[in-house]
Amino acid sequence: MDDSLTRENTGLMPYLVAASQVVGVAALAVTGAWLSHYRGGFSWDGAEQFNVHPLCMVLGMVFLCGDALLVFRVFRHETKRATKILHGTLHIMALIISLVGIIAVFQFHKKKKIPDMYSLHSWVGIVTFSLYIMQWILGFIMFFLPGVGYALKSRFKPFHVFLGFSLLVSTIATCLLGLTEKMLFSIPEEYSKLPPEGILANSLGLLLVTFGLVIGYILTREEWRRPPLPEEQALSMDFKTLTQGDSPTEP
Repeated sequence: MDDSLTRENTGLMPYLVAASQVVGVAALAVTGAWLSHYRGGFSWDGAEQFNVHPLCMVLGMVFLCGDALLVFRVFRHETKRATKILHGTLHIMALIISLVGIIAVFQFHKKKKIPDMYSLHSWVGIVTFSLYIMQWILGFIMFFLPGVGYALKSRFKPFHVFLGFSLLVSTIATCLLGLTEKMLFSIPEEYSKLPPEGILANSLGLLLVTFGLVIGYILTREEWRRPPLPEEQALSMDFKTLTQGDSPTEP
């Protein structure tokens, strides 16, 4: 490996990445503890089927989605193809797990004869999930399938990056709406008195916000972008030479 790569200074990034994982795992643990202790646990056929929904959404659309966004920061010296495969795999895992959570809540509503899609939480959530599916499909077409031109990929990439982080923000906002809605439905009289369940649910919301803030800070630091490998730089310069007539030796 090139000495300049091994000596690369990423500053606080490794510590922030580690912090994001600690906060993310803590959010998952608090979600599991809340649903197990206060909401009766988990079941696919019983009254606890609803509880599958928040657990799957936090695991899929928040934690795994956030980790997928970090792939290009963490795996800085692996090949671009291997990094893209890991990025896409984490996203498809998040998509599948989240789909299980969405199916669970719709089935639960149908069994209990509860109306669907009337709250702001459900509106924002279904829009976010639909855009997430579209983002994955477009990303797969643009960056995995052969035949897509380099120029088109370059133009699409900023939009892809922007939408990826925007969907994480939207997901966390949806979770906060859902937590508040659940508390107001489940403990409407006690919630304002700060009962233990309300405090735990609010703490979960703060963990989710913290996770998003740490991820966002890492992603927006330009100096922590994944450096192009020598072969990637050569490919970029070759493309510039072919399309613009520049010399690869020019800055």
